[in-house]
Amino acid sequence: MAKAIHSMIRVLDEARSVAFYEKAFGLTVADRLDFDDFTLVYMSNPESIFEVELTINKGRTEPYDLGDGYGHLAVSVDDVVAEHARFEAEGLAPRKLVDFKNDGALVAKFFFVADPDGYQIEVLQRQGRFQ
Repeated sequence: MAKAIHSMIRVLDEARSVAFYEKAFGLTVADRLDFDDFTLVYMSNPESIFEVELTINKGRTEPYDLGDGYGHLAVSVDDVVAEHARFEAEGLAPRKLVDFKNDGALVAKFFFVADPDGYQIEVLQRQGRFQ
């Protein structure tokens, strides 16, 4: 059986991205591998073994084109309303809170936030299938 272990995203500025993921999601650097042409930074927290792998291509000066194929990363939290307020207080510019319903039944409560490179991250209330 396969187990999801990380998602890789290319970022332009290592320090800026590490600071964002630390502040927004409490992720810390679990490992950092430096190569001649690129650096890999693995970030995680005690909530999950899943990691975000930041890839920094050395010498890159232009932002990445995210195209129309990228969707989003998703994380779950115990209190999405409190997290939304914290993101606002931290200046992380979260989008509005959404009650997502299907046939009148609440499926999820969430908001989105963009990281410094424009990657979208969905922050979901931990409930139902979103544990």
